[in-house]
Amino acid sequence: MADGTRTYKIIRSKNRKKTMTLQITSEGNIVIRTPLRTPDSEIEHFFQSRKIWIAKKIKAREVDREIQDSPRNFTEGEKFYYLGDSYPLEITEPKGVRPPLILTHGKFLLTREKAPHAKELFVKWYRNRAREIIGDRVRFWSTRFDLVPTGITITSAWQRYGSCSAQNSLSFSWRLIMAPYEVIDYIIIHELAHIKEKNHTEQFWRHLESFMPEYKKQRHWLRENSHMFRL
Repeated sequence: MADGTRTYKIIRSKNRKKTMTLQITSEGNIVIRTPLRTPDSEIEHFFQSRKIWIAKKIKAREVDREIQDSPRNFTEGEKFYYLGDSYPLEITEPKGVRPPLILTHGKFLLTREKAPHAKELFVKWYRNRAREIIGDRVRFWSTRFDLVPTGITITSAWQRYGSCSAQNSLSFSWRLIMAPYEVIDYIIIHELAHIKEKNHTEQFWRHLESFMPEYKKQRHWLRENSHMFRL
């Protein structure tokens, strides 16, 4: 189907009862999922009603891509995220014995002699915080829901913030530590739910909603703010 300039793909399903949904894939393609016998005219009307939203989403993705592609400079005053808040970077002279990068009094402090290695120091700092905080949150939620993973791994993935293996081992990107606690919990609970149901079936989403009734709010935040995670 087409509107003259943009096409969309229709996926019909006999398991879908009433609702239609529209998705923009990572490649920028539009997919409409609909019940099996929905008329083409109704699908086209649905598409037309969402065109303004589609244009905004595509524009936002273009802006995000520009942001993601722009390099970090690691200069004085540049802001870096941690647990949903941003903190400016300050280049300092070494004072006593302390790590080359710390977060204190609302600032990231980086010693001048280590400034050329700023990126690797930030990655190490974020990875350590992720291992500590995400590990604690996984243990908390796994105990609460009685869903125990076989292991936890911290990765460097850019957009896959969490995953659950066939053996129920969970993996999380260290970049997730830049997000608020509620978003971190959403990803953790999402992956724990995969211990019960491996695929994104209707049953899976029911499990997730029973564990976290407002999960859609956190999922939306993640989609709108993924540009925060660049480094």
